[in-house]
Amino acid sequence: MRNLLLPDVLRSSLKEPLGRLYKGNGLECVEAMEKELLSAKKVAAIGDMTAFYLLKASIVPDLLVVDNKTKRMPVFDHVIEMLDHESYKTVKVHNPAATLTKELIDLIRESLQSDEHVKIVVEGEEDLATLPAILYAPLGSAVVYGQPNEGSVLVDVTPERKLHIEELMKRMIVEE
Repeated sequence: MRNLLLPDVLRSSLKEPLGRLYKGNGLECVEAMEKELLSAKKVAAIGDMTAFYLLKASIVPDLLVVDNKTKRMPVFDHVIEMLDHESYKTVKVHNPAATLTKELIDLIRESLQSDEHVKIVVEGEEDLATLPAILYAPLGSAVVYGQPNEGSVLVDVTPERKLHIEELMKRMIVEE
């Protein structure tokens, strides 16, 4: 697979939650979804604040995808310190806005197939990482990401959800 670019026609459809929206602040959301997270085969957290609140609640996701920013602003030092959790192997990748690079997609796939806890630090933007995380997470897994100014979204990884994501990704622009 090559780099995928998000076309304008798909932008609005990706503003809608891809799973169940839990309204509230970070810890409230994690507490509300804790039962599903604890029973999930694997947990992937997309976004710095999402990862921060999961770790703060003593839930250690199998995969973190972060960019050291929240709402395009640098995160606070205490967030970076929490994300420097000792159980993670850290990998860095470049990924421009509105893009999924082949390297990021491959890293997400490999991370979710491994038994290691992996933190992918994105230089650029990590927003679209939710898509390959859903696509490549084992069935029965959970992918969590933030819904700006609303709360957190929990995506249960099911065959139907994977098919939906695959169809979305097929509609993206392939960059040669």
